[in-house]
Amino acid sequence: MGILNKARSLRKNQTDVEQLLWKQLRNRNVFNYKFRRQYPIEPYIVDFICFDLKLIIELDGGQHANQADYDQQRSLFLENRGFKVIRFWNNEVTENSDGVLEVIRRLIEGIEYGLNTDHPDGCLNGDK
Repeated sequence: MGILNKARSLRKNQTDVEQLLWKQLRNRNVFNYKFRRQYPIEPYIVDFICFDLKLIIELDGGQHANQADYDQQRSLFLENRGFKVIRFWNNEVTENSDGVLEVIRRLIEGIEYGLNTDHPDGCLNGDK
């Protein structure tokens, strides 16, 4: 399966957590910025992306706890292409979606005002 077909399949089969965050990001709901979901940036498919901000939001489930090296490589690859990557655990989105959105809003404000937003830490509980 090619990357475009895989991205299309992922969009059709979103997890509950992805659906929850997508409801908040879609239709320019956050500061009128357009986000896309399950977007291919070869060789990866990112969960959410805003091209205007060069911002990528990734959601990590329990299986990602064992993939720290992979996630770090992936983030570095994307950052080297000019993107800012922020990651949240799935349980952060389900248990504190308002807090997650507040972190995203603050990051966007920082980008808009040219503040140093290198390597944002989206983790709300400090365990990441």
